Amino acid sequence: MQVDHGSYPEARTPWNHAAWRREATGWLVEQLDRLGIRETGEGRVRLRPWSVIVRVEAAKPLCFKANPPGSAFEPVLTSRLAELIPDHVLTPYAVNVERAWSLLPDGGQLLRDVERGPREWAEALSQYAELQRALVDHVHEFDQIGVPDARPAVLPDLFEQLADKRPELVDWCTELASFGIPDTLDHGDLHENQIFTGDRYTFFDWGDAVVAHPFCSLLVPLERAAHELGPEVVPRLRDAYLEPWTADFDRPTLDRAADLAWRLGNLTRATSWQRLFPGNDAIGEEGIKEALDRLR
Repeated sequence: MQVDHGSYPEARTPWNHAAWRREATGWLVEQLDRLGIRETGEGRVRLRPWSVIVRVEAAKPLCFKANPPGSAFEPVLTSRLAELIPDHVLTPYAVNVERAWSLLPDGGQLLRDVERGPREWAEALSQYAELQRALVDHVHEFDQIGVPDARPAVLPDLFEQLADKRPELVDWCTELASFGIPDTLDHGDLHENQIFTGDRYTFFDWGDAVVAHPFCSLLVPLERAAHELGPEVVPRLRDAYLEPWTADFDRPTLDRAADLAWRLGNLTRATSWQRLFPGNDAIGEEGIKEALDRLR
């Protein structure tokens, strides 16, 4: 198999261990046999500190994914999301809850791989906001599944490195919570590589997810779009995301909440770097520091 280490050639993953590889590929072969899927080419392995992915070439390609302990909830979460919002997520072919493994279909063409401008980004963000609104009543399930808690009430105390900034964080979080906008699922790393295009957008790779204020989701996509298209697109894209929420809240409230959540989104991003495979402490510490430094 072709193996891609990306920017992390020294990262430690369970793929490095022959026994684990045998077990994982054995499970994968069992599932392919059960589904009657025949491989048509050499598989490709993508190794990162936060996941192992094996792409299976077939008439309809599919992917095996292994999560580290910190995001072991993802297979169960993905399965539940497929029940709640099937039009917007991938439906797994199989999951192994104990091993945090999943087998997923290829969702088609990524937003990354199509010609995209403000209109495409705006539509994706609008649909994502509707997804979040649909999940508000299910946050207790996500808590039980093990999705990390990053609600405003807990954010100021997540990182002792920000002890000196805690009073300001408490003020921001208290104000954000006071608006009454309900907590929901935050994808945690929403960008063009995590969105499939089509009749409706499909959002995948939920290993960075948290239960949080919904608007913390804005940090990643707006910064990615601004880098790609220029900062002048940000107001339009933010408006597209906020529009579905105007059914319940006035626009000044939403605008202020978005301003606060954009800043606090750096805290939710930092939590993602706590979910790496064992042995990647230095990589995680660097990622956390970079995210938290943005709040200085």
